[in-house]
Amino acid sequence: MVGLLERRLVFVTGKGGVGKTTVAAALGYFAAEQGRRTLLCEVDAKGDIAAYLETGPTSFAERQVHPRLWAMSMDTEASLREYLRLHLKIPMVGRIGPLARAFDFVATAAPGVREILTVGKLAYEVRERHYDLVVVDASATGHIVGQLAAPQAINDLVKVGLIRSQTDWMLDILSDPAKTGLVIVTTPEEMPVNETMELAARVREETTVELAAVIVNRVLPELFGRSEEEVFEKLSKPTPRAELRRLVGGDPGPVLDAARLAVTLRRTRAGHLERLREGIDPSVPMLFLPQMFSRVHGLRAVRQVAGHLGEELGF
Repeated sequence: MVGLLERRLVFVTGKGGVGKTTVAAALGYFAAEQGRRTLLCEVDAKGDIAAYLETGPTSFAERQVHPRLWAMSMDTEASLREYLRLHLKIPMVGRIGPLARAFDFVATAAPGVREILTVGKLAYEVRERHYDLVVVDASATGHIVGQLAAPQAINDLVKVGLIRSQTDWMLDILSDPAKTGLVIVTTPEEMPVNETMELAARVREETTVELAAVIVNRVLPELFGRSEEEVFEKLSKPTPRAELRRLVGGDPGPVLDAARLAVTLRRTRAGHLERLREGIDPSVPMLFLPQMFSRVHGLRAVRQVAGHLGEELGF
């Protein structure tokens, strides 16, 4: 499969709370550090990207936030205006005011319009080669399929005309695995793993976009092996525990319980990872990011995740 940084357009999705935005920001930051002109786009426009990169609020107009890294927030009405200006040659913003005011009505009446304006803007940046790589902090798992499948859905309905020609070139970009890929971010827990396997199957069946990688976030290190577990069990028995209490001058119970919990969590999550690997096409790369026990936030956290991501990508 084509490597992540060799593609031109990478969508990053995942269940809420798994670290999707952190991974998207880290991927964009790492790509820029590797010398690639990178655009990082936040689809939901919540302002999280700006917070992670410790920069001012982002908007539809791309703004350079770090060397070789630009950021923007998606705005479908602004995308409509740009589309009309570029493709219908309407130069004056004032002249498209009535169309802009009717946008919500049209988008509600014609499912897929908002998605087309979102995907179309990103595909346009790829087609025009404004950037080496476009990284998208995309919608969560429940909405990403509709977003990626919108061009094909409209293409099936509209057989001729301007709209058909527009969706044709979008599909060419989305369907080319050398250019476009989807990354699913998950954690080694039951619900995120279930959603990841379900999403991978839907992406394969309902879209033309290739699943480029699954990134497993917050993987616990293996602190103790079987021999250490046996020691903890022996120390938990009444006689050794009493002797340990005398030696340390306090109850060793919390420490022993913590060690047992660490072993249990690691083993449980390893089981979820094994199930995930079995439920995903074996040709899809699975990358692992460790649990960060530090309390760093913002750009420091992005840099740390970018470093781990670079190691997983072989840099």
